[in-house]
Amino acid sequence: MSKQTYRVCFCFQRRFKLAASEAPAEIRELFNRYSENGVMSVDHLRRFLIEYQKEEKATLEDAQAIMDGLSELMHLNVFHRRGLHLEAFFKYLFGDRNPPLSPSLGVHHDMTAPLSHYFMYTGHNSYLTGNQLSSDCSDVPIIKALHSGVRVIELDIWPNSTKDDVDVLHGRTLTTPVELIKCLRSVKEHAFAVSEYPVVVTLEDHLTPDLQAKVAEMITQTFGDMLFSPGSECLKEFPSPESLKKRIIISTKPPKEYLKGKEIKGKESDAQEGKDPSDEVAWGKEVPDLRASMDGPDKDDLDDEEDSEDDEDPTLQQTAAPEYKQLIAIHAGKGKGGLTDWLRVDPDKVRRLSLSEPQLEKAVITHGKDIVRFTQRNLLRVYPKGIRFNSSNYNPLMGWMHGAQMVAFNMQGYGRSLWLMHGMFRANGGCGYVKKPDFLLKADSPNEVFDPKVPLPVKTTLKVTVYMGEGWYFDFSHTHFDAYSPPDFYARIGIAGVDADTLMKETKTLEDNWIPNWNEVFEFPLTVPELALLRIEVHEYDMSEKDEFGGQMCLPVSELREGIRAVPLYSRKGEKYQSVKLLMRFEFV
Repeated sequence: MSKQTYRVCFCFQRRFKLAASEAPAEIRELFNRYSENGVMSVDHLRRFLIEYQKEEKATLEDAQAIMDGLSELMHLNVFHRRGLHLEAFFKYLFGDRNPPLSPSLGVHHDMTAPLSHYFMYTGHNSYLTGNQLSSDCSDVPIIKALHSGVRVIELDIWPNSTKDDVDVLHGRTLTTPVELIKCLRSVKEHAFAVSEYPVVVTLEDHLTPDLQAKVAEMITQTFGDMLFSPGSECLKEFPSPESLKKRIIISTKPPKEYLKGKEIKGKESDAQEGKDPSDEVAWGKEVPDLRASMDGPDKDDLDDEEDSEDDEDPTLQQTAAPEYKQLIAIHAGKGKGGLTDWLRVDPDKVRRLSLSEPQLEKAVITHGKDIVRFTQRNLLRVYPKGIRFNSSNYNPLMGWMHGAQMVAFNMQGYGRSLWLMHGMFRANGGCGYVKKPDFLLKADSPNEVFDPKVPLPVKTTLKVTVYMGEGWYFDFSHTHFDAYSPPDFYARIGIAGVDADTLMKETKTLEDNWIPNWNEVFEFPLTVPELALLRIEVHEYDMSEKDEFGGQMCLPVSELREGIRAVPLYSRKGEKYQSVKLLMRFEFV
């Protein structure tokens, strides 16, 4: 009899069947090892925390606090006055009090180094509610991003329809605008809701000097003393996140002149940080083929977000608003020439450079070490290519492994790339700033600069045991995965990191079980564990259709707690499920 026929025959008997969650054999063995006569005392529990969970600083008070918390949840028949019974111990291991990252660590990275020493949680087109072409512009996505820890907000600013005020919108598309002042006020109100560390507002500026002056007034009046404004000169070195707590920082290309009467076409229309010219192509607009007149390997670098700072005809120049220029703390711009010139490090000033996703992919082939060297003092922002109309994203590791601080993402979408972004910024207490590994910061000599293309020896091996999962029965409709029987779950476990470390593996599929007990072990040799992210996914196998999604989680390997941990799973959109979690063990061997 086929499985499908079997399901039809027994659907009413088996449809809502749920076996009680039972401790795996290894958990029972552990309990026996750290208990006496079926009871785990406070001292036993402390010893378990130190020896098995690698919590070397665990005290009797810590163990007692765990027991006190469990006593409120457990029935008397599983909680003994002298300690824990097996069921209570299992409840603790599989509970919210035993997460894979330590909640007590909080912000623990050194926050006193220059901004260029940190990866920064960065948004792209932060005002869009959906796709890049026709969605509404709003301050709601900005507020949501700030509450999730994002520290870099991008606003595209354009004259409104009557040319007397400033709107935020994705230019030359059908997106509906939102007033700039509304966005600024929301940034002020929500900037430090979850993190005290600075918020950078990057402006993609398409304004005339009179409107720039109006923006300067808006920014000054809205942010007041919160604004970090060192004046119109370039900084010689970036301040630290610690020194900039609860400050707002403006970053854009300083206006040198306004080209009055200049025909707007192609790349020239992006007066400050315009879009990838592929935007124009997609809309059927005519873009002059400037590449045809260029020579050399850098001719493709016109697909950028910032104009070069070549001098224009002085007869077309008009004085820029000085009050606007003085508000710009982080100067953006490419300078003259091609990629080699863009990446030149100036010992007397620091700046921000923007590269598109395809530009970076090309640049790392020929200038990988130059990019790493540039990012030791300066900021590099990477943004999605123009054809990502559906607000999808790219692999952020390409930017991070080359030291790029601002890997800009569309936060309103979802998908594996965005899960990696969430995973990276779960580190360091979720404050939105993650200190770059030391090897990306070494600047003693040119030969010491990290080269991501050079293979490295294995530094450590992460051993992952996937015991079991539970919670789908409570968080999903009982017919969500299969109308006639319990689901057939399998887990995918892997690493996202440098090329040598990137790998995905898969458990067996367990049929007809709401509480799958895989009990499988995987090992991942890591050459650069500092940049590695642990990827976890659960899917439900479907023979005839696409497999159903059952949850995901991404964790920074550098902050994983060793031992047995309860790993909560999240939806595709990054929202935490109420009940779904996996019981896993992490070891470094």
